[in-house]
Amino acid sequence: MDQNTDQNTPPQSYDREARGVRLVAVLLGLTVVSGLIDAVSYLGLGHVFVANMTGNVVVLGFAAAGAPGFSVPHTLTSLGAFLVGAAAGGRIAGRMDTGSRRTWARVSLGAEALLVGVAAVIAFAAPGDGATTYPLIALTAFAMGMRNATVRKLKVSNFSTTTVLTMTLTGLVADSVAGGGSGPGSLRRVLAAVTMVVGACLGAWLTLHDGMRYPLLIAALTAGAFAVTASGRE
Repeated sequence: MDQNTDQNTPPQSYDREARGVRLVAVLLGLTVVSGLIDAVSYLGLGHVFVANMTGNVVVLGFAAAGAPGFSVPHTLTSLGAFLVGAAAGGRIAGRMDTGSRRTWARVSLGAEALLVGVAAVIAFAAPGDGATTYPLIALTAFAMGMRNATVRKLKVSNFSTTTVLTMTLTGLVADSVAGGGSGPGSLRRVLAAVTMVVGACLGAWLTLHDGMRYPLLIAALTAGAFAVTASGRE
């Protein structure tokens, strides 16, 4: 009886949360996705951001002043959808933050993959159709708001967000030797900046040459891949 019990009991060292891709790598991958999606929205949806709300608030000011190429309705749609997505992400966090961190991350990423995937389907079905602008803005901004809320609650060190770099770059320099610090987290911060640039460059190139379809598809597939591989460890 004792032998059977021992055979059926998992080793004490087994940690379900540790199975999968570390959250640091996941968040760096999602930063690439942010660059992709903001390239799509800014270049393909009328100079509006759906991930970078700091930029979006500034764009709203440009649009309100009548600057050419900017739209108040587009920008307000993005801001509104992002905030609703953030509220949804907060509710997911409230329900799951006492359970498995791994499950929590995967559920959120699965929802993001679904939303961006629907946006990709719309872009493939009606390329260049102006009637799809608002649905594409709303879907992608909602997904980014939900993700931001999740990343904030996960509290991975030196990753407060995957969509803006202001505080990341500030921390990189302020905590460096030049700023009187010892440089903790410098590698993660540098990688965050590099991955954002890579994503933005790839997204811009694809959008300019092939439209919004492929960068949205890549973004959805990337989020989906992380939804089934993310772990709960940093």
